[in-house]
Amino acid sequence: MLMIFELMKVVVRIRKLTLIIITIIFLIGSSYIIHWIEPEVFPTPFIGFWYVMTTVTTTGYGDFVPETTVGKVFGLFLYFFGIGLIGIVIGKIVEGFGIYRKLKEEGKLKYKGSGHYVIIGWSNKAKHTMKEILAIDDHSKIVLIDLMPKSPMDEETLFYIQGDPTDKEVLEKANVLNAKAVLIFTKDNVMDSIAADGKSLIIVSSIESYAKEKNKEIYTLVEILKEKHIPTFEHANVDEFILADEALSDLMAKSAVHRGSGKLVMKLLSRKSGVDLWKINKHQEWKTYNDAFEDLKRAGANLISDRNDFNILTKLGEPIPAEAELYIICNKATYQKIK
Repeated sequence: MLMIFELMKVVVRIRKLTLIIITIIFLIGSSYIIHWIEPEVFPTPFIGFWYVMTTVTTTGYGDFVPETTVGKVFGLFLYFFGIGLIGIVIGKIVEGFGIYRKLKEEGKLKYKGSGHYVIIGWSNKAKHTMKEILAIDDHSKIVLIDLMPKSPMDEETLFYIQGDPTDKEVLEKANVLNAKAVLIFTKDNVMDSIAADGKSLIIVSSIESYAKEKNKEIYTLVEILKEKHIPTFEHANVDEFILADEALSDLMAKSAVHRGSGKLVMKLLSRKSGVDLWKINKHQEWKTYNDAFEDLKRAGANLISDRNDFNILTKLGEPIPAEAELYIICNKATYQKIK
């Protein structure tokens, strides 16, 4: 017993992978030993394995029982050492899951998926955007990069990475090269708009530089606070930018002049209205805009633009270019059918 106790103390200090290998060897070896000791009771190593597993897991069906003294002594060895070994292995596995969860929560693991959305900078706007993305795309995954000590939300769809978004190692951990888009937000209640936009510019420049180094293209969207900074961001090859102040001002002006228009825009932007704005590619059978317009109308969708061109109704007879990106308004079920 003292020897087994000392042996178990050694086992506890062994690395997890080594311990698993030792356990596998022990279980298989014990199966052959009990088969060798009592070949009549345990006619095959597999029957021996069955006996060993039911013993070390404390199940003890009793359908196979050693009859000789040597076999029973070996059974006692399995009781003391085998059960202890399995207990240690299970404890190590549980501990491993705990360590993984802690590292994931603290943002110290690498994201290995693709087709995800990367959000840089946590804020109320980022949180709302994340919820909207998940509502639009049921299978989407969100990777958040920030400097917080741990993840702001305990969500299965949110993978947190702690670090400086201008650091290439952090961008690599977030796997931005295989992301659908990278969204850069400013913090809530920012007082210095110049410093906030400057920080966003440094981040997006780092991302574009990293993409260029890897000969990849990354779709970037940036929240900008000042309109006069737009040319600088355009020079940094930002794909899209959102002017928070300008959007609010435009919405307020339209609501003042055309009463109720603000509610209309807000309903379109919100998933709660039941309809949304979707992008689709040109179907082969659509030769002109009218073909697309009529086909989509029958499906229950409204064709509103080709990229930034909203004058579709004035050019229904014109052919649709191959590079067309059509935008429609409809509910999600209709979009899935059209897609």
